[in-house]
Amino acid sequence: MQTPSLAQPMLRLRDIHKTYVMGDQTVLALDGLDLDIFAGEFVSIMGPSGSGKSTLMHIIGCLDGPTAGSYLFDGIEVAEMDEYELARIRNQKIGFVFQGFNLLARTTALENVELPMLYGKRKDRHERAVIALERVGLGDRLDHRPNELSGGQQQRVAIARALASEPRLILADETTGNLASQQSEEIMQIFQELNDEGSTIVMVTHEPDIGQHCKRLVHIKDGQVLDDEAVPNRLFATNVLATMAAERERELRRKAALASALLSAEPAGGLTR
Repeated sequence: MQTPSLAQPMLRLRDIHKTYVMGDQTVLALDGLDLDIFAGEFVSIMGPSGSGKSTLMHIIGCLDGPTAGSYLFDGIEVAEMDEYELARIRNQKIGFVFQGFNLLARTTALENVELPMLYGKRKDRHERAVIALERVGLGDRLDHRPNELSGGQQQRVAIARALASEPRLILADETTGNLASQQSEEIMQIFQELNDEGSTIVMVTHEPDIGQHCKRLVHIKDGQVLDDEAVPNRLFATNVLATMAAERERELRRKAALASALLSAEPAGGLTR
């Protein structure tokens, strides 16, 4: 996919290789992959199991490094960063949202959101955490622990945690995989709103309908980019949620009409001899 922007990409990956040695076998996870991602994009990375998409996400997130190739983050070669610089990038420039939520069970939603900023020594972490939770619609759940929240609400806490440090990049890894359809749409609505506000989002998903909510679709296969294109017939979560609500309303009316018809069919005087 050729982008019309002439600006320097936020992320530039060139000829990325990643191999893993497992016993006497060498597994090639990424095989000369090239990818540019620009500020403000909303990119979905899709591919079958074993395609290399999770490995790519780990490299983009500075959680792992390539065996060979070049990865520039904001124009800086990641391979030349030391552990301190990598930790700073992960803490301040990248917000991670995972499928499993990764919330601490005995701490409140507010404390879970504050925690990464504690490591970053942010003095305004309380205020930022409150603002982030309010942004995802959980301003009235600040003191709730994970077991007092639904799956969708827990994922909202995870998104708030990613947002609180105002990162340059949000990485979302199968964030709707454990959620029901409506909860998934509510999460995608948040991501679409964040992107509309300027956030750069890269999302790994195996769900085609979730990928349709993004603006750009990158298909990975055998460790290489197979296709890279703008999303055709993009879905908007606001519209999908409205359709779901209308369908629920029609179903309620149908059930009410059926109940009314059954009641009116009963003999007025009960059983006759």
